[in-house]
Amino acid sequence: MSSSLPLQSFSERILLLLFHALARLPLCILHAMGTCMGWLVYCASPSYRRKVRHHVRLALPGASPTSVRRLGVQSSVQAGRALFELPFLWGRPTEQGAATCTRVLGWQHIVDAKAQGKGLIFLTPHMGAFECTAQIFAQKHPITVLYRPNRKPFAERLIQAFRARHQLTLAPTNRAGVKSLLRALRANQAVGLLPDQIPSAGEGIWANFFNAPAYTMVLPARLHLATHAPIVLAVGLRLPMGKGFEVHFFPGPSIANDAVSTQANSLTEHDDAVLQLTQRINHALEELVKQYPEQYYWAYDRYRKP
Repeated sequence: MSSSLPLQSFSERILLLLFHALARLPLCILHAMGTCMGWLVYCASPSYRRKVRHHVRLALPGASPTSVRRLGVQSSVQAGRALFELPFLWGRPTEQGAATCTRVLGWQHIVDAKAQGKGLIFLTPHMGAFECTAQIFAQKHPITVLYRPNRKPFAERLIQAFRARHQLTLAPTNRAGVKSLLRALRANQAVGLLPDQIPSAGEGIWANFFNAPAYTMVLPARLHLATHAPIVLAVGLRLPMGKGFEVHFFPGPSIANDAVSTQANSLTEHDDAVLQLTQRINHALEELVKQYPEQYYWAYDRYRKP
């Protein structure tokens, strides 16, 4: 895969060599390095600690100060592990990386959803090892994943060269990317989105997330209403001691609307239903966070303005 990555400077070559070197390490070593990084960032950055603790208290108002601190540390450790496991997940073929250490739970939900013949909408929040969920699914079925292009040219080339792979296609967050998602759904294929990613201004609505308004993307709701594709929640949980991952699939929210059109321009219609379903999606994400609060990235600012 790296042969397709154009290099433009000596520093980029060094970074790519480092990336490949890390990809050869066992996952337990990478997670140990990420643990150290997470602790370092949490201890060294007062602003980071304040933001993490503020989000925890906002979401879990009954949590004790000890619980808030513990969740802050655990979340920082998980974020560090997420960074250092990227070479393992991106730098190796899926069958040599994620597939060697991932258990899958809830696959029957995928079978039931695909039986409807209308495509499949995966929603994966900023939690745990979300990078492995699409890879695991792509071993069996095609999937198109929406992603935000990186502003740094080298990072964007790295993403294009390593993140896309067999049966896993990337779609940028623009009009062409949305059309790619629609085409995939109408071909009875799967699409993947991060529903808690902050959309650009004008592309979301303010919907409650843990009793506070969060600017939330409406694209998952519009895709569901336009195609009737079922929504499935996918969570990649990181196992302790570098033992790998567990991917859990859960049935997602839906909305009954017999008048929904299947034409492409229906993405701009059904505003009331979009509002209702978007709030249901946020509520479903809340329930996931409550189940696995230590794996949620509390540093991610759901409440900032776009």
